[in-house]
Amino acid sequence: MKGSVIALDHYKGRMAAAHVVDGELEDLLIEPPQNVTLPGATFRAICDRPLKGQGGMMLRLPDGETGFLRQGKGLKPGQPILVQVTGFAEDGKAVPVTRKLLFKSRFAIVTPDAPGLNVSRSIRDDEERLRLLDIAHEVMEGADEGLILRSVATTGTDDEIADDIAQMLALSRAVLKDGDGNTPELLVDGADPHHQAWREWAKPDQLDDAEGAFARHGVIDLIDEVRSIRVPLSGGAYAFVEPTKALVAVDVNTGGDTSPAAGLKANIATALALPRALRCRGLGGQIVVDFAPSPKKDRRQIEQALRTAFRADGIETSLVGWTTLGNFELQRKRERMSLRACLEGTR
Repeated sequence: MKGSVIALDHYKGRMAAAHVVDGELEDLLIEPPQNVTLPGATFRAICDRPLKGQGGMMLRLPDGETGFLRQGKGLKPGQPILVQVTGFAEDGKAVPVTRKLLFKSRFAIVTPDAPGLNVSRSIRDDEERLRLLDIAHEVMEGADEGLILRSVATTGTDDEIADDIAQMLALSRAVLKDGDGNTPELLVDGADPHHQAWREWAKPDQLDDAEGAFARHGVIDLIDEVRSIRVPLSGGAYAFVEPTKALVAVDVNTGGDTSPAAGLKANIATALALPRALRCRGLGGQIVVDFAPSPKKDRRQIEQALRTAFRADGIETSLVGWTTLGNFELQRKRERMSLRACLEGTR
């Protein structure tokens, strides 16, 4: 099937959203277990105890949860602060949070602590940038908050963009008013899969949000494919993407190809497929790729393919480089819970 489809449905009793492009699963969002705090959730937290030597601060969150703030300098136990969850907590660890609040919608991001009006760098048309800045100046006139207009704003009408900015500005101010208090409190919950799909994914050729959408578009079979650790590649090559407690291990195999360039072809195919494979499986953290054997002179091509592939990916990923043993290391932000953990209720 050609074209793009966004299907909003439920999978195994959990809210889910799937982005399918030309018959392949491009992205997948599944609701985590109920006891898991979603990234983007905003809290009034209470400072609990500093971590000496690390500069961090442990925080009290609602329902007995614990948060970890990396930069805790100047904070005192008992002090209330506003924080936002930056990712999923690893098993047995505190929820990672930041004091840099972002109020994000489809077209706009309001930044209370970073004044100034900005337009996404990916928007290069001067007339379009001026149009967006005119809208921003009109809505944000006199505001102390900052604003970032996202690249998708080019698809919105003037009224849609203005409404989006106004809603995020109002939400930001409402949250800041609730910053004082003696008890921890959830002020804004994180986005569920359906809302996140609307906010983050480009407008598809078809949107299906009726019951049974996954069955109609073959999404259930596609999910079964990504639940496997095996990732098929072009030319008969394949890779295994296998999460462990310490890291995500990626092993590349050339398959039946015995030509002199088999290793390079399989490695480039892996580099191009890796962002989607990690994204759909919800994997992050330290990633180690054991590429198929190929000459050292080919490494530059492989690195270029990795840079190209991850540049278009929405999750922050650092390409660390080659190890002494010839593996390639990446560090990826844990923005999502793994697919296995979402479905099995473990982390």
